Amino acid sequence: MQKIMRFKSALLLSAIAAFAGLLLQIGCGKKSEDGSTPAEKVSIQNQGSDTMVNLAQAWAEAYAEVDSAVSVEVSGGGSGTGVAALINGTVDIANSSRKLEAGEMEKAKQNTGKDPQEYMVGYDALAVYVHKDNPLEEITIEQIGQIYSEGGTITKWSQLGVKNAACANDEIIRVSRQNNSGTYHYFREAVLGKDHDFKLGSVDMNGSKDVVELVSKTPCAIGYSGMGYATADVKTLRVAKKQGEPSYPPSIETTLDHTYPISRPLYMYTLGTPSEYLQKYLDWIHSDAGQQIVKESGYVPLPKDGSLESATPAKE
Repeated sequence: MQKIMRFKSALLLSAIAAFAGLLLQIGCGKKSEDGSTPAEKVSIQNQGSDTMVNLAQAWAEAYAEVDSAVSVEVSGGGSGTGVAALINGTVDIANSSRKLEAGEMEKAKQNTGKDPQEYMVGYDALAVYVHKDNPLEEITIEQIGQIYSEGGTITKWSQLGVKNAACANDEIIRVSRQNNSGTYHYFREAVLGKDHDFKLGSVDMNGSKDVVELVSKTPCAIGYSGMGYATADVKTLRVAKKQGEPSYPPSIETTLDHTYPISRPLYMYTLGTPSEYLQKYLDWIHSDAGQQIVKESGYVPLPKDGSLESATPAKE
């Protein structure tokens, strides 16, 4: 009987040892043919612009098929949120629909000891949206400014020469973005002018998609957002620089030939010289494959001739 018990104990110990070895092998990862253990998956933290969040997510998903050893984690929150995270050194890439200001560049250098590096990754035409049933078809930069700017005199649709039958009181409801948004800052500079502020009383939304959704449900509303957020429930207006000049719709062609007056570059920022895996990701974004995703996502890819021009603010 004692021999049988010792034999069973030996079998049990052997089984435990084998199971422990299996767990150890699983925990350490499967070894390659040369006996080495592959490195853990690299994570790239990418945060910022709500204008760019859909595009950034599309890049991240496509890149997972390009390099399975890299995982790109994307979150929005606005350009200001991404820039703040970059300044604090808590992200690898900050997405921004505006350029970093000199003070932000300096603060990032002070906090992290590294200079932010700028990468232009595409363009966006900032569309002006109204409800799909609104009869208005075009608008000028000056008129948009008079709608949104402090002291602006345009408050009714009839002042734009249309009768908005679905808006009983004729009042224009202004839909805007919160002030941590790069879109908010660009719109203010390009349309209102640097010395002008927004008129109080607008409905300020957190995200680009939110602006378009609200306009689609509000016959009296006007709003601004990236052209990639257009839906069948809203109309994008043609925009003219000045009264009497031709008006143009937001598109790839009108952005690249500078006829559409409210367009801007989109940026990614890193701290210092990117690591090897980060540089490979940025290079891929600039490749034909990465730029095709820009186009498919409703944005404007970089020109193939390599000329990278920043959009000039429309306000003169």
